[in-house]
Amino acid sequence: MRKAQINRKTAETDIALTLNLDGTGVAACVTGCGFLDHMLTLFAKHGRFDLSVTCTGDTYVDDHHTVEDIGICLGKAFAEALGDKRGIVRYGDITLPMDEALILAAVDISGRGGCYYCLDIPTEKVGTFDTQLGKEFFDAFARDAGVTLHIRQLAGENSHHILEGAFKSVARCLAKAVAIDGKFADEIPSTKGVIG
Repeated sequence: MRKAQINRKTAETDIALTLNLDGTGVAACVTGCGFLDHMLTLFAKHGRFDLSVTCTGDTYVDDHHTVEDIGICLGKAFAEALGDKRGIVRYGDITLPMDEALILAAVDISGRGGCYYCLDIPTEKVGTFDTQLGKEFFDAFARDAGVTLHIRQLAGENSHHILEGAFKSVARCLAKAVAIDGKFADEIPSTKGVIG
């Protein structure tokens, strides 16, 4: 199984994260940020990834460091679990409806981290969660996972639905991209012979 364990401690956060790419969607997320716990739980479920995250962060300041640093750790875990990326499909995309919201996500496990995020979220908060932190999370994740990630809102009015659609759609396109293609199980999916 393709697994990774990441432990990262800074002056702002102390994170322990485990990831199994070949899981069943089991999640245990205790980050100190309730909305992020909800998003990570559905990310695991829709990607069929087993994910465990604990974080002690400086949430007395705000949730920024917690959200960004968990994105970093999740990205590092994906990169580690994928190894040399032998046999993976590499690409994935989906257009996912979440009630009135419609979110397109596409990923290339390219070795070149970049997030191209185009969501128009109408409110500054969902509960106590700063909605702009969605971009911080996905930027950090894409950079440290070494993936090219596009997230685009095609419709949507409810901030919660838009963000939930983003997490679900990214999970589902990642699940496609990390899947092993049985016809090419021993090949690196690049003409260069290496991804990275």
